[in-house]
Amino acid sequence: MIKGLGGIGDMAKMMKAAKEMQDKMTQVQEDLNRITVTGESGAGLVKATCTAKGELTALDIDPSIFVPTEKEVVEDLILAAIKEAQRAAEDRMQSEMARVTEGLGLPAGFKSPF
Repeated sequence: MIKGLGGIGDMAKMMKAAKEMQDKMTQVQEDLNRITVTGESGAGLVKATCTAKGELTALDIDPSIFVPTEKEVVEDLILAAIKEAQRAAEDRMQSEMARVTEGLGLPAGFKSPF
């Protein structure tokens, strides 16, 4: 604490810590847009790629599964791959956020508003 200023020194310290945290969170948000994860289904016949924020960026489908009578199977495989990629994205986002917020004394399972 700065002598003669009462709690103002502590307040300045808290404001600095809040600014650092905000900067870290901004960086994590930018990183989440660059990190990609992939979900697969049908033993790799269908692959979906998402950013760690859950935005679908690519879909790779092995042409061998395009059999007209198997349309519903193909649709199910596509949905399964996308869901797996989104689940992986959520896990990665939580991991990245936990890395930034560790040591802040936040309750377990805290969901960031970012």
